[in-house]
Order: sequence, then structure tokens, then C-alpha cells
Amino acid sequence: MEDFMMYFTIFVLSMFVGFEVITKVPPTLHTPLMSGSNAISGITIVGALISAGSHHTTLTTLLGFVALVFATVNVVGGFLVTHRMLEMFRRKE
Repeated sequence: MEDFMMYFTIFVLSMFVGFEVITKVPPTLHTPLMSGSNAISGITIVGALISAGSHHTTLTTLLGFVALVFATVNVVGGFLVTHRMLEMFRRKE
């Protein structure tokens, strides 16, 4: 139970820090920040693959698969949005 409370506290604090960071970033820095978050989601994919393939329990495999799906959606969506934002900075001919 103590481990759960520690992890839950870290999770809640990271949500507040993430919210504060995102709301304080000026619009011109959203694209580099989004690219950085895509790289972090790549790390999440690696961790989810390890968790899904470890076969400790059925729950860890299921949670790893769910994490893999959500991280993949985040990476693909993030790169699509970043590409669209970078198109806005190109000169129109």
C-alpha cells in the first residue's frame, strides 16, 4: 500500500508539473516541445513493449498492450500535428 501511495503521489505531482509547463510555454515553442514529447513517448513505447512481453501476469501483459496502443497513438498524432505546424512556417509559392 505504501508503494501505491508513493507512485500515486508522483503521478499526481507530475500531472501538476506537466500542466504548469504546458500552460507557461509561449506558442512559438509549442512545436519543439511537441517534438520532445514525441521522443518521450518513444521511450514509453519501449517500456510498454518490455512490460507486454515479460509475461509476469496477464494483467501486466494487458496493461503493457494498452500502454503500447496509447503511446503509439500519441507518437503518430504528435508527429502529424508537428508536421502540420511546420507547414505553417514554410513559404508559400
